[in-house]
Amino acid sequence: MSTLDHRTIARLVDLALEEDAPFGDLTSETLVPAGARAVADLVAREEGVLAGGEVFAATFTRLDPSVIVEVHAADGDRFEAGAVLARVDGPARSLLRAERVALNFAQRMSGIATQTARYVAAVTGTGARVVDTRKTTPGLRALERHAVRAGGGHNHRYSLSDAVMAKDNHLAVVDDLGSALRAARASLPHTVHLEVEVDRLDQLDVVLEAGVDTIMLDNFSLDDLREGVRRIGGRALVEASGGITLDTIADVAATGVDVISVGALTHSVRALDLGLDVVVRR
Repeated sequence: MSTLDHRTIARLVDLALEEDAPFGDLTSETLVPAGARAVADLVAREEGVLAGGEVFAATFTRLDPSVIVEVHAADGDRFEAGAVLARVDGPARSLLRAERVALNFAQRMSGIATQTARYVAAVTGTGARVVDTRKTTPGLRALERHAVRAGGGHNHRYSLSDAVMAKDNHLAVVDDLGSALRAARASLPHTVHLEVEVDRLDQLDVVLEAGVDTIMLDNFSLDDLREGVRRIGGRALVEASGGITLDTIADVAATGVDVISVGALTHSVRALDLGLDVVVRR
């Protein structure tokens, strides 16, 4: 699985900075003296969970290595409204040019971490693991998946290259599901995980006979989830998926499933309200 490393951060930050100011920051270069310096604080406008502190800092230092960024909280830390999460000190033009990009990264990643923490809290004590999906912003998966971990969640397969996961559209073009799954199991290295999505209880027997590792019960009712867990009986991991919300996840977890995948952790999350406030100018 890919991790959030320095090369990934540098590549994404550089792309974002180029997108936001392809030919420079016309406003700052027109109004702000070249020698002006400033100190600005990253301030939380609401409570939440931090993610993206390293990305926030890298946005300023990639643009201008002379900028000093002190991050006062670690990814995964909870904070209250009004908390100062970081301080940035350097040339005013550099701070102003990087401000929006740095905030965009920190706000979205912290929004994901905060939302994930709510889902994780809702299943406390059940043993169910909350995981993300591939419903991520194209190009930003590494950041968004990191944010899920910061919120206490877990990651599903990172990409199509990481595991075999047969979903409804795959099964729709397979004539004999049992034969196809048995052939897949026989041909795959023992290190490759095999997961199959089902949307009816009557599909379970043929899937179990193929020796899969995980069975995803997609859009099942609570009663059918409980029955699915009973029938599988520990012979495979059981994943629940499909339209799961904060209002429903506790009931889903109580059915005994092992994993709950939630697309809403990333696909429609609200960015957290963070601001960059200049506190000293000189």
